[in-house]
Amino acid sequence: MKPKTSGKSDGRKWHGTVLGVLLVYLFLPVAGTLLFSLARQWQDGILPDGYTLQWYGSIFTDGRFLAAVGRTLLVGVITVIVTLALMVPVIFVLNVYFPKWERLLQISVLLPFAFPPVVSAIGLIKMYSSGPVAITGTVWILIGVYFIMIQPFIYQSVRNSLSTINAKDLVEAAEMLGASRMAAFRRVILPNILPGTLVASLLSFSMIFGEFVMSRMLVGGQFETVQMYLYNQMNTSGQAASAVVVTYFALILVLSGLVLKLGAWKPKGYRSAQVEEE
Repeated sequence: MKPKTSGKSDGRKWHGTVLGVLLVYLFLPVAGTLLFSLARQWQDGILPDGYTLQWYGSIFTDGRFLAAVGRTLLVGVITVIVTLALMVPVIFVLNVYFPKWERLLQISVLLPFAFPPVVSAIGLIKMYSSGPVAITGTVWILIGVYFIMIQPFIYQSVRNSLSTINAKDLVEAAEMLGASRMAAFRRVILPNILPGTLVASLLSFSMIFGEFVMSRMLVGGQFETVQMYLYNQMNTSGQAASAVVVTYFALILVLSGLVLKLGAWKPKGYRSAQVEEE
């Protein structure tokens, strides 16, 4: 007697239909934006009247756009480096030597999710708009805000990496072999948590690259980032703004590919550094 496969076949068709509808829903706006950025004119028809690359040429030859990209990259790189330099040692010390205090750090890094960006921006403007710490409108307040915003991503990734490699056992084994705590952290722990840390860094950078509310309210036009450049282009040329959006999506796609690659990458000696349970 042959097994019945009609139920499985219907289920696969249903799942494929749902997945197809979801993909169309997600990518149709992107496809429309791409067509609009390539359109010479698009008024009455379903498709553009002609295609051109002049809008991409205009933004890539625009000094303001290149400067905005440079500023955004600068802010993102500085923020990620500072956050890693401060957070990774703190998370390691609490996870290995003071696990009772780790709960307090976890609560503190999750607090930014409890406040809407608009409310946080208004509070920061009020606090830093005058007095000896008047830094509103400068890049430093933006870096400080982004530092707080990406802490949850860095914390969770580093903590999970430390738990996966059994950091406490690795440190104890390294110390029994004569290594100092600093040497154990630098030569044993850091190489093993590097893949997860790099993934968190790229995710954090992607979030910084696409954030608009804080950039608009805290620095505005005084420090024009990609987000502010896109906002200004929307008021002048919709097709040029669409070209900026497509360029942004392309960059995010590249970053996503790097995240997937780094998520599966293991540094040399990764397996040998782990403590295997007998």
